[in-house]
Amino acid sequence: MNKIVIIGISFLILLQGANIHFKDLVELGQLIEHYQFHNEEYGDDFMVFVSKHYGELKAEHSEKHQEEQKEHEKLPFQHQSHCSQPHVFVLGADNFINSYSEIPLVVKGIFHYQFSYSLVWGDGPFQPPKHA
Repeated sequence: MNKIVIIGISFLILLQGANIHFKDLVELGQLIEHYQFHNEEYGDDFMVFVSKHYGELKAEHSEKHQEEQKEHEKLPFQHQSHCSQPHVFVLGADNFINSYSEIPLVVKGIFHYQFSYSLVWGDGPFQPPKHA
């Protein structure tokens, strides 16, 4: 069951990436019927049919055949959507590969430990010894 769900979701993502809606899949029958009409009536092959409805000849075909306008509106892939997600890349003068870190990688210095003994806690059992 999990595999079926995963395959279904993957297929949905693939269709959405190609901008194909579920409504387009339902209207594929209309596309086939309209292609058969064009094949019988005008003798168009599939590439000419696609050009008349989706390509270069679309404006000319729409002007000449106004009576088919309602059928043309029922064809799939007629929706228009625009993706307005601008991708902005800012490249500065400095290369990211050659950039240097603010923190030095090798630190040379003299460190010493200063014993700070205070009588804040008093003379309790957890105080360090006073004489060695």
